Order: sequence, then structure tokens, then C-alpha cells
Amino acid sequence: MATEPHPMRFPVDHPLVQRMRTLCMRYPEAAEVIAHGRVTFRAGKRQFAIVGAAHDDRDAVEFLPDLAERDALLEREDVFVPAYEGAYGWLAMRVDSDAADWDLVAELLDASYRRVALTRQLRALDADPVVPFGD
Repeated sequence: MATEPHPMRFPVDHPLVQRMRTLCMRYPEAAEVIAHGRVTFRAGKRQFAIVGAAHDDRDAVEFLPDLAERDALLEREDVFVPAYEGAYGWLAMRVDSDAADWDLVAELLDASYRRVALTRQLRALDADPVVPFGD
């Protein structure tokens, strides 16, 4: 029995996807992959960012937080535990593609990338660090 493809929550040309692409594709071996109707960004095969949160109609991005910062992030009104991925330690942040704190999002994505990247990817990153978004 064939299944219906997942509808795209945020098309690849959506402003939020474009902003995330700018941030995520600067990492070593980064790849953009459509999965379950959402744009995901991966360090090789492992996801480090997802555009849109499952079952949430507002603009959001999902990431794997630095474990030392998780509790502090959850105190923010714009951060929540997303359905599905939340069970695996992921958090989501509601963002406005025009007015978000993109420097903070960039920091969160950096921590997320570092949690899933392979040693060779981290060595490449540390040899040529990603410039913060605002610079």
C-alpha cells in the first residue's frame, strides 16, 4: 500500500528555510535533506537542525541543545519540547524569520552541530570556525 508523501510545512523557498540554510550550510559536510515534510540539516548523516516543529503551526526551529544549557533554555517562553524529537533531547524555539535573535539561533545551531558531528568534522570546523551570523 502506497503512503501519501508528507506535505511540506515550510517550502524550500520559505524565508525561515532560507535563513536556516544560510546558518547551517556553512558547517563542514553539511547537507540539506527533506524528511517527513520538513527541511532538515545534517552533519553528514546525523540531523542537527530541523525547520518547523511537528504538530506546531508556528515558525520554529528544532535543535539539540548543549546539555548544560537545556534547563535555562526551557525557562524561555519561546522554547519548548517538540513532539517526537523532544523524546530524544531536542528542543524547539519559535522564531520570526524577520525579527528573530539570529545570533542566539546561530549559537544554538553551533552547539547542536557539535553534538552530532564526527571527529573529522569538528577538526575541520575548529580549523576554520564558522563566523557568527551577525558578522
